[in-house]
Amino acid sequence: MSVAASGRVPGGVIGETFPAIFVIDADGTIIGWTPFAEELFGYRAAETLHRPSAILLPGDGMAAMRTWLRRFGGEDRWSGVAEMRHRDGGKLVVHIEAARFLCSARRPGWILRPTPVAGDGVHRGSSVLEALVSHFPVAMAIWDRDLRVVWLNEAAQGLRRVFPHYRVGASLEEPLPGVDVEAARHAMRKVLTDGTPMIDREARWRAPDGSEERTLSTSLFRIEGLDGRPLGVCSLALDITNSMARDQLALIREASVRIGTTLDIIETAQELADLAVPVLADFVTVDLAEAVLADEEAAQRLLGTESGAPVFRRAGVASVREGVPESVYAIGETVFVPESSPFALALAGGRTHFEPVFDPPPGSWLDQDPARAKAVRESRMHSFIVVPLKARGDILGVTVLARHDNPAAFTPDDVVVAEELAARAALSLDNARQYTRERAAALALQHNLLPRNLQAGDALEVASHYLPSGTRDGVGGDWFDTIPLAGGRVALVVGDVTGHGINAAATMGRLRTAVRTLSYVGLPPDEVLAHLDDLVVRLSEEDAGADGLPANATGATCVYAVYDPATRRCTMAAAGHPPPAIVHPSGEVDFVRLPSGTPIGVGFGGYQSVELELAAGSVLALYTDGLIETRESDLDAGMERLGAVLGRYALSLDRLCAAVVDAMVGGRPAEDDIALLMARTRV
Repeated sequence: MSVAASGRVPGGVIGETFPAIFVIDADGTIIGWTPFAEELFGYRAAETLHRPSAILLPGDGMAAMRTWLRRFGGEDRWSGVAEMRHRDGGKLVVHIEAARFLCSARRPGWILRPTPVAGDGVHRGSSVLEALVSHFPVAMAIWDRDLRVVWLNEAAQGLRRVFPHYRVGASLEEPLPGVDVEAARHAMRKVLTDGTPMIDREARWRAPDGSEERTLSTSLFRIEGLDGRPLGVCSLALDITNSMARDQLALIREASVRIGTTLDIIETAQELADLAVPVLADFVTVDLAEAVLADEEAAQRLLGTESGAPVFRRAGVASVREGVPESVYAIGETVFVPESSPFALALAGGRTHFEPVFDPPPGSWLDQDPARAKAVRESRMHSFIVVPLKARGDILGVTVLARHDNPAAFTPDDVVVAEELAARAALSLDNARQYTRERAAALALQHNLLPRNLQAGDALEVASHYLPSGTRDGVGGDWFDTIPLAGGRVALVVGDVTGHGINAAATMGRLRTAVRTLSYVGLPPDEVLAHLDDLVVRLSEEDAGADGLPANATGATCVYAVYDPATRRCTMAAAGHPPPAIVHPSGEVDFVRLPSGTPIGVGFGGYQSVELELAAGSVLALYTDGLIETRESDLDAGMERLGAVLGRYALSLDRLCAAVVDAMVGGRPAEDDIALLMARTRV
């Protein structure tokens, strides 16, 4: 017997009046048969008595019966869902309740009451499931193995306009015009096949005529028999079209996408305010500590005024009303916070302040803040929440949520949502703060390490332009330098350290110092790069951890050139770096195709120098890949653009540097650091 156990039957006797009853002995032989059983199964008593109950079971009935005896033979009571067989061969899905009793010779037997799951009116008595859940507010349906509805409750029938298959006898395998059930059919088949429940699958269903649309959250689980064979699928569908909880869950999901899209503190604060209005609140402010916006140390964030109240600045504000008339302070303005206010209390305790009914009495903290009191009265705020913005143990500020147009007061569930939004926003704000601080430190370090006054003597006229990256990757390790050498010669160098941030800037400083030292020795360009490569490899080995791997892998590209004004000869070599450009006095632009050397730090060496003559008035341009490479174009396309730009202007070298960078970037934030060093040979 294919039975799905659902627990023992409570109570003393199984029941006084059963729609259908039959009795079996310890061997599974039918020893009792009622007229109602005959009506249900189609067998007369003479056809069933003293025969195995296997005749009532589909498939290998004897095997199923033996399985049932092993499973339930020792049970006094049991109940479950089973698939049985009608005399005409049709299947019956029934709910069985059973109780054990003693037959003759004190052998056990069982009284069984099968009740059809489908309450279709064919058989006497109502369905047990129908009696239990017909008024259940969740749409419930039972589908057989052919994905055909065999039972459903009133809530499911009420959704028939948007889901016409909610009808006894309807099958998902038989599509209806205007109804796409492919996804539902696939989901049910998967649950039927692997038995893994599907929970809270959200989908929108539209009536075939387009007159109605509902959002349903559906869960599916498999109904199994005693032998593990699937009998069908039970579906539970909750109409969440107008669910506040659904909107709030969607709000939390959306927060991970809409908050923290940039590493700008003000933008992140405004994203929080915009997200919460109007789904959660009518009016939202985000106020951050002065020190957060000023990028000072965490310990100094919450500075005090003479009265001891924390100092804030308004960083974000949003309202359902045009022009945000409730906001006393504009973005960027200092916010006054009375010491006894809920804002100060939330900060001091680091906990949310919740006033579902906001009606402060005379003499309260609001009297100390006349401007805010006026805004509260005029907007008729009646409920508000103050949530501290906490991240990594620090309090960055507060966000305030208020309602005035929405007559409903905030609930504890609203507080949970507000705290979740605040927690996510606080992490994004702290990430932005840390990024801003690291970027400022890296820029300061880089500024101090790069040459302030380029020295080229009488040999060359030189100019440079440096533009830090405008993306969240941070400051890179681009550098440039000019190094006067003996005999009036001048060394020109441009390099690009891999990575971004403080480490890249510090590594750049070490490499610049090393290049200067090697240049003073008088080595040719290829040997300078070879020694620099050896030095970086040794430094990486010295910095290696216990596992033998370097703590911070160091690498760089570099181009190094030496110009001799006496011979007008320029000798240069490159280590994985973009080729230098030469602008001839005629305006023609060429790129010097240097032998391709490996980047610095790989340890392969093998660099080669190239020597060429530069006519008087020629311009040599050395640059990093940030000038020519973007997400939309590769290096070759960038070099073609650079060549066109270099030949376009007849300007002083300083103005030419700035014009080239502006033209290549095109007014957009630079995707990578850009270093450009230009040198013009004197006549």
